[in-house]
Amino acid sequence: MIELIALKCLRCETPIPAAPDEIAWVCQRCGQGLLLDEVKGVSSQAFNFAAGIPQGKRGNPFWVVGGNLRLNRQTYGAFGKKDDEAAQFWVTPRRFFIPAFTCDLETTVNLGTALLRDPPHLAPGTPVPFLPITVHPQDIFPLAEFIVVAIEAERKDSLREISFTLELRAAELWVLP
Repeated sequence: MIELIALKCLRCETPIPAAPDEIAWVCQRCGQGLLLDEVKGVSSQAFNFAAGIPQGKRGNPFWVVGGNLRLNRQTYGAFGKKDDEAAQFWVTPRRFFIPAFTCDLETTVNLGTALLRDPPHLAPGTPVPFLPITVHPQDIFPLAEFIVVAIEAERKDSLREISFTLELRAAELWVLP
């Protein structure tokens, strides 16, 4: 059964103009962040805006989530150095950046990989317009797994098999330059 949900701000009850596939908004009247959830309906969502977004430009929303990874990789031949590099890379807790806007999987993985390797400083800034948010928080975990596999596949060795355990903390929504 399909149920239509009136999209209204939880705080001021202003109607929210939603585009197809859009799942999160900031109320233009009171600034309340909102997230559409299949179970809860509309719920509160904190939005963080990074400093450095040029005036007149729209920001790019990302789900930002800290995580730990335990990795087991096997290679063909004696390429132990790359295994050591991988272990060193993942021993430190990492921050994953998952695009919350519509883009193809290749772009998601490329952006996620680049930002995981060289994370931006998340200094608070002022609210700005941003691209529509279309990626639901339930998609964060599988997209983070794609990023892990992409990083390990890029290593210059003869990877035979990889297995890992990924633990993610609660995601935050950040609008970045």
